[in-house]
Amino acid sequence: MGTFERYLTLWVGLCIVAGTTLGNLFPDTFAVLGRIELAKVNLPVAALIWLMIIPMLLKVDFGAMRDVGTHWRGIGVTLFINWAVKPFSMALLGWIFLRHIFVDWLPADQIDSYMAGLILLAAAPCTAMVFVWSNLCRGDANFTLSQVALNDAIMVVAFAPLVALLLGLSSITVPWDTLALSVGLYILVPVALAVVLRRWLLADGDTARLDATLARLGPISLVALLATLLLLFGFQGQQIIEKPAIIATLAVPILIQVYFNSGLAYLLNRRLGVAHCVAGPSALIGASNFFELAVATAVALFGVQSGAALATVVGVLIEVPVMLSVVKIVNRSRCWYERALPGV
Repeated sequence: MGTFERYLTLWVGLCIVAGTTLGNLFPDTFAVLGRIELAKVNLPVAALIWLMIIPMLLKVDFGAMRDVGTHWRGIGVTLFINWAVKPFSMALLGWIFLRHIFVDWLPADQIDSYMAGLILLAAAPCTAMVFVWSNLCRGDANFTLSQVALNDAIMVVAFAPLVALLLGLSSITVPWDTLALSVGLYILVPVALAVVLRRWLLADGDTARLDATLARLGPISLVALLATLLLLFGFQGQQIIEKPAIIATLAVPILIQVYFNSGLAYLLNRRLGVAHCVAGPSALIGASNFFELAVATAVALFGVQSGAALATVVGVLIEVPVMLSVVKIVNRSRCWYERALPGV
C-alpha cells in the first residue's frame, strides 16, 4: 500500500469536511449538480464511479476461476459469508439499531433510506481493495484472484435479486427497472470493458503494458473516489450539520458486521483445516464491501441527497482503518490459528 493509500482515511475525512462545508456555503450549486440526470442516473456521480470501478476491475483475471477447485474449502467459506451471511446480518443489524436502539436519534422520514444504504453496502463483496488486504496478511495470491473473479461473476446475476429481496423484507419498495439499470451500468458494462481492455493490454503476452496502465489509472481511481465523496457530502451538507450524530449512528452496524463476518470466516476456515494464507484473505473478502457499487446504486435508486447515499459513504469512511485492524488481528493470531492445523 502506497503512502497516499495508507492515509486514505485522512483524505476521506478531509473530503467529508470540505464537502459538508461547501454544501452549506453553496447549496444552490450542489442542487444544480444533483439535477443533472438521465434515466434517474446522476451523470456527474456516474462518471466518477466509472473512473473508480474500471481501473479496479482491470486487476481481475476472470481466467483465474479455473483454479477455484484448488482452494475449494476457503472459496466455500467466503461464498457462504458473502452471499448467505453478510447481507442478511446487515439487514438484521440495521433493523436492531436504526429501527429500535437509535430510532429517536434519526429523522423518521429517512430511516428506510438509511436501511437501504446499509443493505446495498453489504450486498456486494469487495473487488479491488482486498488485493491490498491479502498482500498485507501474506495471503495466497491465486486464492485471492480466483475468489474475487468468482464473486464478480456472481454479482452480475445475484446482486439485484438479493437487494430486492432484502429491501422487500425491510418493507422498502424499489423499482426493478432502476435496480436492473444500476446492475447494467455499474457491473455488466464496467466488467465487459475491463475484460476487453485487459485482453488487449495482454495481447502480446507481456504484462508490462497492463502494469503500466494500472500504475497510471490507480491515482485517477482514488481521485475519482475522493471527488465522489466531495459531491455526495456536498449534497448532504445541510442535513449533516443539523444532525451530526447520524454519521456515528450509521457506523455502528457497519463496524459490527465487519468484525462479525471476518471473525466467522476466519473461525470456519480454521475449523475446516484451511491454511492460514487462505484463511486470512477469506476473512478479509468476507468482511469488506464493494462500496463503489453501493454508492452508485444508492444514488440511482434514491437520489444524491438521500439517506441511502449517505449510509453508503459512511462505509467508505471506516473501510480502511477497520480493515487494517482486521489485517493486524489475522497476522497476530497466526500462531494460534496454525496450532489447530494438522502437520503444522
